Amino acid sequence: MSKCWIALAALAVTLFAFSLCAADDQSGSAPSSPQQTSPASNGSAAPTAAAPLVTHKVTAYTLPPDLYKKAHDRARIQFRLALISFAYGLIVLWVILHWKLGVKYRDWAERFSAKRFLQAIVFAPLLLLTIALFTLPLDVYSEMVEKKFGISVQGWGSWSWDWVKNQLISLVIFTILIWLLYLVIRRSPRRWWFYFWLVSLPINVFVLFVAPWVISPLFNKFEPLQQKEPGLIAPLEQLVQRAREDIPPERMFWMGAAEKTTAVNAYVAGIGASKRIVVLDTTIAKATTPQIVYAVGHEMGHYVLRHVLQSIAFFAVLFLLFFYLGYRLIGWVLARWGTDWAIRGLDDWVSLSALVFLLSVFSFLVNPLANAYSRHQEHQADQYGLEVTHGMTPDSGQVGAQAFQLLGQVDLGDPDPNPVDVFLFYDHPPIADRIQFCLTYDPWSKGGAGEFVK
Repeated sequence: MSKCWIALAALAVTLFAFSLCAADDQSGSAPSSPQQTSPASNGSAAPTAAAPLVTHKVTAYTLPPDLYKKAHDRARIQFRLALISFAYGLIVLWVILHWKLGVKYRDWAERFSAKRFLQAIVFAPLLLLTIALFTLPLDVYSEMVEKKFGISVQGWGSWSWDWVKNQLISLVIFTILIWLLYLVIRRSPRRWWFYFWLVSLPINVFVLFVAPWVISPLFNKFEPLQQKEPGLIAPLEQLVQRAREDIPPERMFWMGAAEKTTAVNAYVAGIGASKRIVVLDTTIAKATTPQIVYAVGHEMGHYVLRHVLQSIAFFAVLFLLFFYLGYRLIGWVLARWGTDWAIRGLDDWVSLSALVFLLSVFSFLVNPLANAYSRHQEHQADQYGLEVTHGMTPDSGQVGAQAFQLLGQVDLGDPDPNPVDVFLFYDHPPIADRIQFCLTYDPWSKGGAGEFVK
């Protein structure tokens, strides 16, 4: 499933975890996590070519020795970087509290205006930019790793401009959320965790709805697929009809990504009227039409199986727990260290960094559970992709295996990932497992039918 919608659904909690995470990837570059998204998704060490990379029969996930070493090295670097990012994020928050940077920003905001909204406009951007600048070295290092392994081909000027745009978007969204948070805290010191949770839910859905129209075009070029690649329209329309989804050709798009990444991807984004199919130009260059159809079928499965709504509900419950735990512990934290940090109380803007610290720890501890839930959904989507393309393409299992082999080759997916890495950070099953499933899932050979597509 595309990471974009997950990040948007998690908008409320990222208010409290932005110090630990790089900017949401809207640029088309491959994500920094070692696991991947759709079957034809994200990253390549191979040149974009007109001929598809995988057309041979796949019996298991294998890589030649040189690619195996690169894939294993990259996975090891990404695993270490994820752990370092978490620890470094907590250090950044501690430094902000210890150096009383938030106190300075609060004082400036209060001198600027007595109105809380105007104070938020001063305080929130200053704090957000401080955290962004502290964590910028990790962002730069992550991009350097992607360039080293041939995944990112984006120039530093273009990357920097995307980073700036990410920060500007974050400033707008998070400033509003921070203002709402402290408005609720002042109105209801005992129930703020519940009321802010309620307020955040429609905001998450709204951002998810408008992102394909407002946010994504800021980072990549989109054009109607029927103008750029009309040959893909017929098989994708057939897929949409079989999935019983309402996505007309007018909502199928080509996305230009080759200037920034060698990644391949095909995804479904948005909800309701904003729902659309997007195929990257790099995917069209490297994958066969059946492989692209399978990739879109996988993504379609998330919508047909109601994974989007289920995940919103799952994370909503998780965030409610986070906010409640934050409410229960923040009083003790402020009683213990609040005086040293010059925090006047929970309704003081400066308390935000302490609250972020607590909820970031909660988020990291629950990460394995959230990722296990995501891996389950991704497995279901893999299965749905096989079922919905069965009969449309000869040997849908082999096509699915080829799509994942392509994914592994271009993204340097580790054939032998660290189990701890999988447990902590993989939100998709390892590629070897996904290929094995594609090759062995065949209920039709025994006279049966698919579980999701009859």
